[in-house]
Amino acid sequence: MPRPIYLIGASGAGKDSLLAGLRARLDPRAFAFAHRYITRPAESGGENHVSLTRAEFTARLDLGLFALSWESHGNLYGIGREMDLWRAAGLHVVMNGSRAYLPTARERYPDLLPVLVSVPPDVLALRLAARGRETPEEIGLRLERARAYDLDDLDDPACLRIDNSGTLDQSLDRLITALRTAL
Repeated sequence: MPRPIYLIGASGAGKDSLLAGLRARLDPRAFAFAHRYITRPAESGGENHVSLTRAEFTARLDLGLFALSWESHGNLYGIGREMDLWRAAGLHVVMNGSRAYLPTARERYPDLLPVLVSVPPDVLALRLAARGRETPEEIGLRLERARAYDLDDLDDPACLRIDNSGTLDQSLDRLITALRTAL
């Protein structure tokens, strides 16, 4: 059965850019890209997501409409159950996940393929500042959290590791090569 591909890494490491690049390069008859449902306004910048109020999110959660869901940075995040239909149709499902939620996601999908996207702290600080979504204090907290979740020693032999500090094309080439080997 096709595998769920779960990109994780610090906010600002470039997961959204990699997802967009993968979407442009991978065969849509073999890969589907899950959007996230988030209790964050759609116009807040960053990833393309489905914006829900907390009430809408909670109602969908109570109805069992999320395959995966978690809370982070004051927002609720979900991946819809449509991913199960896509997998049943023969598609690998690529998604932007959560580092903290990885153990739970692995319980739900034992064949899940985690992909750790990382950049050095100085690059991360520059990217967070450039996107203009957070205050300097919030950036400091995100950098602290990134250090706390340093997953370079992640004890998961199946985890792919992608250094995204070079050009996007270089990172995409490495990631696609690694996916071809792993899948």
